[in-house]
Amino acid sequence: QVQLVESGGDSVEAGGSLRLSCAVSGYTGRSYCMAWFRQAPGKEREGVGLIATGSGSIYYTDSVKGRFSISRDNAKNTLFLQMNSLRPEDTAVYYCAAKPMYYCPVTLLESATNFAYWGQGTQVTVSS
Repeated sequence: QVQLVESGGDSVEAGGSLRLSCAVSGYTGRSYCMAWFRQAPGKEREGVGLIATGSGSIYYTDSVKGRFSISRDNAKNTLFLQMNSLRPEDTAVYYCAAKPMYYCPVTLLESATNFAYWGQGTQVTVSS
């Protein structure tokens, strides 16, 4: 059973930066699609980006390309989301998600139902 715990959420001003972390435990040695989603009040959960642990491929949704980046520390079993040039519309609860699979197409970001494992979320608030 994969367990995910996010941290790093905070309140920042527009233009600022934050780095979110997702501590991962319960890996079985399989390859996973690891993703970041976000959910703003009154909106559906939206895919932000994903990384394939097997191939290393990384994809981002268009709204965050060039501003957000995903990385991981294999030794610490931690996934990161570096967020730069933050905008008020980035305000949301950010979630880490995992799906045991080697091939991770960007289309996985189209629906939260594609992922089986979720963290509890961390709040990011960007003020103008």
